[in-house]
Parts: sequence; C-alpha cells; structure tokens
Amino acid sequence: MAGFWLTEEQEAIREGVAKVCAAFDDDYWRRTDDTGDFPEAFVAAIAAGGWLGVAMPESVGGAGLGLTEAAVMMQTVAQSGAGFSGASAIHLNIFGPMPIVKFGTEAQKQAHLPRLISGQDKMCFAVTEPNSGLDTASLETRAEPTNDGYVLNGRKIWTTGAQRANKILIIARTTPKDQCAKPTGGLSLFYTDLDRAHIDAKPIPKMGRKAVECNMLFIEDLHVPLDDLVGEEGKGFSYLLHGLNPERVLFGVEAIGLGRAALAKAATYAQERVVFGRPIGQNQGIQHPLARSWAELEAANLMAFKAAALYDAGRDCGAEANAAKYLGAEAGFTACEASVLAHGGMGYAKEYDVERYFREAMIARIAPVSREMILNYIAERVLHLPKSY
Repeated sequence: MAGFWLTEEQEAIREGVAKVCAAFDDDYWRRTDDTGDFPEAFVAAIAAGGWLGVAMPESVGGAGLGLTEAAVMMQTVAQSGAGFSGASAIHLNIFGPMPIVKFGTEAQKQAHLPRLISGQDKMCFAVTEPNSGLDTASLETRAEPTNDGYVLNGRKIWTTGAQRANKILIIARTTPKDQCAKPTGGLSLFYTDLDRAHIDAKPIPKMGRKAVECNMLFIEDLHVPLDDLVGEEGKGFSYLLHGLNPERVLFGVEAIGLGRAALAKAATYAQERVVFGRPIGQNQGIQHPLARSWAELEAANLMAFKAAALYDAGRDCGAEANAAKYLGAEAGFTACEASVLAHGGMGYAKEYDVERYFREAMIARIAPVSREMILNYIAERVLHLPKSY
C-alpha cells in the first residue's frame, strides 16, 4: 500500500481477482455449503488466472509478489461473498509452500512449486495433533530413519483438504524430545506423496465451511524418501515459524473481507425492508451496530496491512501480525452477527447468506491460533509481562 491506499498494481490485483470471483455468485457458494462439494470450478478459475502463485518466486512460475499483494487477493475473495468457503479452498497455496521456497533444495523447488502453482498438485499441511494442540513441541508423530529415508507413524487433526490432496507437508519428530537441547528441537519437515495406503483421512463434521473439509489423519508406516526432507533434519519447528506471521495476516484480512460482505448485505436489506411505513435502516437501532462494525473493520484493516508492509520490508512484524489476526477475526465476527440481527428472522434463513457468513466467521476466531494465545504473545513480547503458560 502507498500510505493508506492501494497502489495502481495492487488495485489491478483487486480488480482482476474480483472479476474471477464475479463468475461465482451467491447461489454457487450456497450450493457448496449445502452439498459439501469442493468448489473445484472456482479453484480452477483462480489457478487459470495464475493467482495461486501470487507470492511464489518468478523462477518457478510465480508472480514474485509480497504478502501485501497476497492479502489484497485473499481479502477480495472473501469479500466477494465466497467467504471462507472460497478463501480456505486456496489459502494454503498462497504461503503454505513457503518452507519449500525458503529451505528446500533447488531440485525440490523446481519439481514441486510449478505443479502447485498450476493446480496440478494439491497439498495439505499436517501439523496439529490430538494430544498437543498448540503445543507443537509435544508432537507425537514419529519419523524413524531407514536406509533410504524415514517411516512415519502417528496422527494429525484439523488437516484441511486431505480428501483431494496428493501431496502432504508434514512435521514429525525425528529425535525424542528428551534427547534434544530444547523441546522444539528434533522436529523435521517433509513434503511427500499422500499415500492413501498408509494415510487414512477421515473428515470431521463441523459447524461451517462444509465445502472445505478438515480431517483426522491416521498415519501408519508411511515411507518417506530422503529427498522429501525439507531443509535440515531437526529444524522443522524453526521453518514453521517463518510462515506464522503471513498466515495470521491472511486470516485477518479474510475475516475482514467476510465482515465487509456481511455488512453490504445488511445495508442493502436495511434500505429495502420496510416496516411500519419506513425502511428499517432509518432506525438508529439498526444503523448504529452496522456503523460501528464498519469502523471496527476499517481499523482492523489498517493493522493488517501495516503488518503486511512490515513483513514485505523484512522488518519484525510479530506483534502486528498477531494483532491483525485478533482484530480482524473479532471485527469480522461482530459484523456478521450485526448483519444477521439486522435481517431479523430472515437472518436465520439460508437464502440471505448472512447465516453462512456468521458460521464461517467463527473460523478466524479459533484458527490457526486462539485469541488467548495471541493476547499471551502481546502481553509477553510487547508489554514484557511474565510468560503465563
């Protein structure tokens, strides 16, 4: 952003993505939510436009742009009415492969990244486990060395997109925790084939975003060739850290986009709905919650793009990225709630879409990290208070 507005190039990105999204209307997203069918046509259209590689290097067919441009893109997707059903369908492609970009060999980059950008390969990212949650140092999935690689055994949970993925980026323990100098040592990152003979992916029924499933993975004797190790053995946790701030920013701007979509629906309804001889939007009881939501969304947006600008400039952005995720998620949720309430009883009806937005708005409040852990981070790193956990 140039100051507080988009540059001409960024505005062109917004317009280009919006043009793709315009082909997928409310009926399309309503159907995906009802049926649970993955939005294949939408993802194919995004891939055909080259958008999946917005932040990938030009050397592998990407656009070589920054987090700011990726944020513009992903916010536009959510704001189009696609919400998290659309954003989550492509979210992982944007910065998910970054460990390969930053720490992979040249052979790994050339072999894998162009296929992800084109949509030929579809990846999922397996980190979280049932018994560890956000305590990544306590992961139990093991990668035992063999003569030509590793054998993985364990479980993962909340792995998005595993039903259609043919590749998996997965972190596993290669050295027992009690043999490491620090708890986060001994974890290694692998990018390998999702072999369904050794990985059983079971979808988790959930509250919203039915079209983009999350899974429980049961991994049994998965052979991983040595060439599929990303970077150095035992440094997987440090590699993950490089992607945390961009992911928080993207979740924040997606939630803001969703909130804006909900707000637009509410404002239109409030102008058109006439009760007691006047549009309901003339009543301050309707106006004020919507106006407040606009202010909260715009404030959150400034923090998000500040965080993105700091990241692109190579500066520390941990506090801002975490705050952007927190503020964006809260503002997005509040806007969706206000929109449902502004619609009255019709807010509960699927045909007006805001109930779907409301359900999806919970995602950014929970994932990829809880609100409480973000506040812990800010308390410790910014306010220099004692660590509380």
